Amino acid sequence: MTVRTRADLESLPGYVPGRSVPGAIKLASNEDSLDPLPSVVTAIAEAASRINRYPDSGAGELTARLARKLGVTEEQVSLGCGSVTLCQQLIQATCTEADAVLFPWRSFEAYPLVTQVVGAGQVKVGLTPGHALDIDAMIAALTPEVRIAFVCTPNNPTGTALTRAELERFIEAVPSDVLVVVDEAYREFVSDPEVPDGVEVAKEQWARGRDNVAVLRTFSKAYGLAGLRVGYLVAPEAVTAAVRKVFVPFGVNALAQVAALASLDAEDELLERCRGVVAERSRVHAALVEAGYEVPASQANFVWLPLGERTAEFNEHCLANKVVVRAFVGDGARVTIGTPEENDTFLAVARSFPR
Repeated sequence: MTVRTRADLESLPGYVPGRSVPGAIKLASNEDSLDPLPSVVTAIAEAASRINRYPDSGAGELTARLARKLGVTEEQVSLGCGSVTLCQQLIQATCTEADAVLFPWRSFEAYPLVTQVVGAGQVKVGLTPGHALDIDAMIAALTPEVRIAFVCTPNNPTGTALTRAELERFIEAVPSDVLVVVDEAYREFVSDPEVPDGVEVAKEQWARGRDNVAVLRTFSKAYGLAGLRVGYLVAPEAVTAAVRKVFVPFGVNALAQVAALASLDAEDELLERCRGVVAERSRVHAALVEAGYEVPASQANFVWLPLGERTAEFNEHCLANKVVVRAFVGDGARVTIGTPEENDTFLAVARSFPR
């Protein structure tokens, strides 16, 4: 007997994580290159003696802490095993096979994967020639089937971000029964004052009676907890309640909850690290442009090199020189901003690539 599985699984591409190569500098996964803060490590170590107990499935203490920090109610916050899990839960809570998910492309590579897993249709909208989200095209692509629209800002992998006017124009053009999800995994690295805080925009929209705006954030990037997987959703109560109906119990483990709380205690120190990343991002961007690369302005902790058909060749060149970048063959390479020494090594490799 052969177990029957879904017929469409064969066409479902697997998620491709950034590669780890022994002895190489890894600039492929947008992680924090610095070690965890000692205070966070201490909190994790102290909590390790209690892992014989199940974690708080609702992550009550962390939920309450985030609600206070963001100026929302606890009912408007939902935790998940990384924001990507919340992406899937949002689609599960809003879509059937008759519905569709709209998202820019290229953008976060999990969007098409989790959409297909749920069985919903996909509406992919191309970027502008400047590698930014094309708001006019996204508005034009809205159809009666679309139930949820993802807006990744800063966009992964291009690093470009929407201004307040652009984001508000899109929200106001979307029908009230379509959920707009502002994906802000890289919010803490934004330095452009024209790029708004998505949670503040969402709260303003809720005050105007638009209850179809939600925001995703994560502890994986700026807070350096990529290995523990903690993401959170800020949304109207009806949305978070729907997401909780499809969540996996105990999805955020006990050590992850403790580490997230300890990271919030050390937030000033972590945000100072972010400012260091932003300074390095500016330096790396300027050096790449000087070397002759096209590099759009980034508001994230990475830069994007739109190399097109030369992406695979550039990737192999980097690997040969013990630097791992994230190659999207045919489109470009995303390069995480690492330590100054790591960045210097990458820049030397980039300059030596024949163009």
